[in-house]
Amino acid sequence: MEIIQQVVFVAVLAATVWYIAKRVRLITRAINLGRPENRSDHPDERLKTMLLVAFGQKKMFTNLLVGVMHFVIYAGFLIVNIEVLEIILDGVLGTHRLFAPYITPIYPILIDVFELLAVGVLTVCVIFLCRRFIAKVPRFQQERHREMTRWPRTDAAIILTAEILLMIAFLTWNASDSVLRDRGVGHYAELKGIVPDFLISQFLKPLFSGFNDTGLMVYERTAWWFHILGILSFAVYVTYSKHLHIALGFPNVYFSDLQPKGEMQNMPEITKEVQLALGLPVTTEVGGSQTNDNGEQPPAEIGRFGAKDVQDLKWINLMNAYSCTECGRCTSACPANITGKKLSPRKIMMDTRDRLEEIQQGWKANGYDYKDDKSLLNDYITAEELNACTTCQACVNACPININPLDIILQLRRYRVMEESDAPASWNAMFSNIENNMAPWKFSPSDRFNWADQVNE
Repeated sequence: MEIIQQVVFVAVLAATVWYIAKRVRLITRAINLGRPENRSDHPDERLKTMLLVAFGQKKMFTNLLVGVMHFVIYAGFLIVNIEVLEIILDGVLGTHRLFAPYITPIYPILIDVFELLAVGVLTVCVIFLCRRFIAKVPRFQQERHREMTRWPRTDAAIILTAEILLMIAFLTWNASDSVLRDRGVGHYAELKGIVPDFLISQFLKPLFSGFNDTGLMVYERTAWWFHILGILSFAVYVTYSKHLHIALGFPNVYFSDLQPKGEMQNMPEITKEVQLALGLPVTTEVGGSQTNDNGEQPPAEIGRFGAKDVQDLKWINLMNAYSCTECGRCTSACPANITGKKLSPRKIMMDTRDRLEEIQQGWKANGYDYKDDKSLLNDYITAEELNACTTCQACVNACPININPLDIILQLRRYRVMEESDAPASWNAMFSNIENNMAPWKFSPSDRFNWADQVNE
């Protein structure tokens, strides 16, 4: 029986690793659709930002209570799953609590900590479910935000419920295991006197007092299998879920923008044209080539102004999309959304990821040369949404993991204005005034200070 369990476990583990590796390759390929951009500068500053924002959850603590709860579920779930290492080795080797005899003094302390955190995770998950479906926090409701359709709401419910069930399985597994040790049943008796009762699960032992030995062993094995299979299933599911941020949050913050908030990057294609017009050496990289010191531009592919589809965005924009937690803090902070306009920074990120997922489905069905006639602009994100953005940076500042929806908005909007000449009339008037009068207003620069003369009069 033990051999059969080992074989089944190894097969399941191998299948999980293979499938996750397959998904990782596909997601990596999708992110690499984006245009290259160097984000390896200032490694010390990037590491510091990652430790503060991703590991330290710095931005979450703008709301202390929510920040503490999120930290509990984040740290607790990660730390509790350290126990998975022992469970996997037990499954592969056919052992039981492999580490206990070798680290006897600290083993109970570790499990006590894991159990305490498990209770914290369980409690916070229940609270988060209540916030979403009973208290109905506005940023999670479809009535207020059209992107919060059935799937995003279901996805959150699945993840939170799964974490609750996994923690219950972990605690009851420990409790049933303790009862079997007390009774001296089979191989469980080998750890009697070595492994004591644990901090939380000891209070669950009365639940199993009416079980006979066989029934108790069945429950213990069922809880063990449920816990590990649940974790392996969770690991696969995460690659399809918004909870992919568990893996991508850290690199996403590391590679986030270091430039001052509010500073917009110039378009290299435009910069090149200006340099050529002014007779300056062309130093801007366009289309993947670099000019030489004499200002001579090697043949290069003509760049597109702005972005129409995900291939025109930068790779970091696409990583942002896969890292988005759909928490809605960006949308809650957006003044355009607050005033009833259709723009939702969260939807911008969700649409970008949905477009990437659509391309992935095409790859799987037709090969990597697959192309369709859809695009991120118009098919997913509308002009009305883009034009509502005031570029105030509120969404960028609000994101807990430094995602930048504004960068995608600007690139799509630049395409509409410069490639399709499809800007609102008021914008075109402003562009003309800036070009001719060096100000957004329609009067001569020589008249700019007439108001001061009128005041003096």
